[in-house]
Amino acid sequence: MNIWKSVLIVLIIFVNLTFAQPSFADKPKFSKNPDYIEVTKALKQLTQAKEARTELTGVTPEEIQQKIDELAFQKYSLETGINWGQCENKTGNTIAVYGKRANEEEDDDAKYENSLYFLADGQSTRNNWDCDGLYLPNDAKLAALNGQIQEWKESVAIKVPDGSKLTIKTNPDNPAIEINIPNAQIVKANEVNWFIPNVSQALINTRVPNAPTEKS
Repeated sequence: MNIWKSVLIVLIIFVNLTFAQPSFADKPKFSKNPDYIEVTKALKQLTQAKEARTELTGVTPEEIQQKIDELAFQKYSLETGINWGQCENKTGNTIAVYGKRANEEEDDDAKYENSLYFLADGQSTRNNWDCDGLYLPNDAKLAALNGQIQEWKESVAIKVPDGSKLTIKTNPDNPAIEINIPNAQIVKANEVNWFIPNVSQALINTRVPNAPTEKS
């Protein structure tokens, strides 16, 4: 009798594991998301700098804490399953952003992993439409975290971490672009499979805005 009871218990455990397995597979694997890894890394570095009272040139302790708070919120957003980013244009110009193609069925034949769209001043990309990044023309300047101005001899792109809203502004005191994401990654054409043309802001301003927006 005891043997049959033991066999029955084993069978019940086996059946429970069989049906429970899919539920484990459905858990979000945000820890493997490249954006989550970058956010966690940047958050750790800034937190260590704060705890060690390491000074960053041109950055106050209050600004460091603000960046830590922003990163912590990005990390939380990714942990809750938000897997898309958003771009907001406050530059006074048309900007170019990256996002998914209008016809996803053509993805297998596409040369690049996303498409380049144009976002008018005062507009934000639509919710749930993943804005992958921002294109920086060859004559663009970027205001860094420490207040210094960064310039490139070629066009580059800025990646938007999932779960983040990238707000792009123009500095009122100089022509530099300002962004609100402290851990945004800057990439060149040979580092990602994105179309990064070598053109100026003047040419971007001539393009018809076509990015999916909150107003469209």
